[in-house]
Amino acid sequence: MSVGPVDVVVVKFPGSQFNGEVGPALLAAVEQGDVRILDLVFIRRTSPDEVSVVELEDFDDAQLAILSDGLSARVDLLSDEDIEVIGEGLELGSSAVAVVFEHAWATRLLSAVRGSKGELLLDERIPAEVVAAALAATDES
Repeated sequence: MSVGPVDVVVVKFPGSQFNGEVGPALLAAVEQGDVRILDLVFIRRTSPDEVSVVELEDFDDAQLAILSDGLSARVDLLSDEDIEVIGEGLELGSSAVAVVFEHAWATRLLSAVRGSKGELLLDERIPAEVVAAALAATDES
């Protein structure tokens, strides 16, 4: 089985304020085949000494079930220690979502490259802030 690049993203929501846009955006990325969710955990600081953890499989909602399609054989990539560290970094009443996802689009591309006897020479992430600054500088010129 070919696997594309895998990223871990942790997003904090101060005061657990959600506007309802994150779930549908993630669902769209999965439905379009752009990403495959390998692990997903919601974490909330409920008291100074306690965090609550809800994993993807704990939800009944039909859209969340779509996110977990194909995950029956998944490996828990976020350890208890990872979740503990994330939870310790949250202020009281705040939440975070930790997502481990595969760039599924890249799997298709890598398969085509391998079929053409190509070899990956560099795989480097450029931070979004750097790209945004470069584009803004170009727009100003």
